[in-house]
Amino acid sequence: MNNDTVIKVENVSKKYCKSLKKSMIYGVKDIARNSIGLSARSGRLRKSEFWAVDDVSFEVKRGETLGIIGPNGAGKTTLLKMLNGIFWPDKGKITVKGRTGALIALGAGFHPLLTGRENIYINGAILGMNKKEIDKKIDSIIDFADIGDFIGTPVKNYSSGMYVRLGFAIAIHCEPDILLIDEILAVGDLPFRVKCFNKMEELSKNCAIVIVSHNMSALARIATKCIVLNRGNSCFQGSPEKAIQYYCSLFEEEMKTKHLAGSNEAKVDDVKLSKNSRETDTFEYGNSMTISFNVEVSSRYKIFLVSLSFINQRMEIAAQCDSRYN
Repeated sequence: MNNDTVIKVENVSKKYCKSLKKSMIYGVKDIARNSIGLSARSGRLRKSEFWAVDDVSFEVKRGETLGIIGPNGAGKTTLLKMLNGIFWPDKGKITVKGRTGALIALGAGFHPLLTGRENIYINGAILGMNKKEIDKKIDSIIDFADIGDFIGTPVKNYSSGMYVRLGFAIAIHCEPDILLIDEILAVGDLPFRVKCFNKMEELSKNCAIVIVSHNMSALARIATKCIVLNRGNSCFQGSPEKAIQYYCSLFEEEMKTKHLAGSNEAKVDDVKLSKNSRETDTFEYGNSMTISFNVEVSSRYKIFLVSLSFINQRMEIAAQCDSRYN
């Protein structure tokens, strides 16, 4: 692990058990084996167990921002929690070098009966700051969180957005070498999300950032590389643009496989793109484009809407049009 590498993940796997009862039994057996000096044999699956993360490897260097994307249940949050030391891997090795700031679970590290100000000291201590350091930064933390007079209110009265504001403000002020961010930022309002992403861009010059998100446009903006996880496996690693393309193709394939396109009460087929009356799939900026297709809709619908959306590689809507038929 060279001096620039602050996270190194080597063939890491983590398993879960679908049955709570079996999970408790397995846990007791593993503790018993460990107590007499025997291996818990965590590298193999037992009945009802599955790999939530399976043989994943990567490195993150200082100054890099790694985006982790994938469908729900792909293992993204589990991987992030292992990086933060909440879970231990069942196989493989994780090496983390430096102070870690994390925003993974909503309200993690907060005491619900204490005020926001008091929780700054508690959460700051968890993240490795001492009282003198927090005293010096508390005004800046409160200003960034921007929750007004609620800073003196018990956090049990906070909204989810206020939790995120305060948690993020504390995490970035611990001056982390590594910043771990889960999809939790999605609960904040738009101005605060913009503020957070601007701050992450600023921090990324001196620290490593790992962010889990479904916001493809945000990842395309701040990530230097991405990993696509699917069913616990790392199925793609590369540039954000190519990772997003791969993820979209993965989702499209899943849609075809599982027939998730809709209720089958409407059908669109024979889609054609043309330019100057000639069919083509290549267009230059400024070209006119004609889209033709056939639509079949169940007779029980007298009025329906056909809507087209054009999405760029950053998953941003570039144009939309729709038409109502009677």
